[in-house]
Amino acid sequence: MPKNTICLWFDKDALDAARFYAATFPDSEVIAVHHAPGDYPSGKEGDVLTVDFTVLGIPCMGLNGGPAFKHSEAFSFQVATETQEETDRYWDTIVGNGGEESCCGWCRDRWGISWQITPRVLTEAMAAGGEEAKRAFAAMMEMGKIDVAKIEAARRG
Repeated sequence: MPKNTICLWFDKDALDAARFYAATFPDSEVIAVHHAPGDYPSGKEGDVLTVDFTVLGIPCMGLNGGPAFKHSEAFSFQVATETQEETDRYWDTIVGNGGEESCCGWCRDRWGISWQITPRVLTEAMAAGGEEAKRAFAAMMEMGKIDVAKIEAARRG
């Protein structure tokens, strides 16, 4: 068991979410499903209580804790992409399966988890600083899903 695991609270769909992430991202899998040994406030004995899984190699646990807590943008997965095709694939899969678009490369999946689908060209432009970063940042502020060609054009000026 890893020393540090991200625990994500779900109403009752931790297994569905873990399966979706495993099908969407490389180096992601459902590792174990644990059932409740007794009744609890949001479920019954035998219900799926926790799910151990990875997302892009990051150890996670989904907890079916009930409706008490909701996800927010205060936590997100940031996924670095290499190409527009990869950016489109992740974004379109998340949004197209009950999720919703946001701005500046952010979207939310159907369970409320936020994702930053971020092409490396954008993070490289920010790291470059100066006018290049300002131009790339201004271009990004006009986008939902990041357009790699527009970021590259903004970097060049």
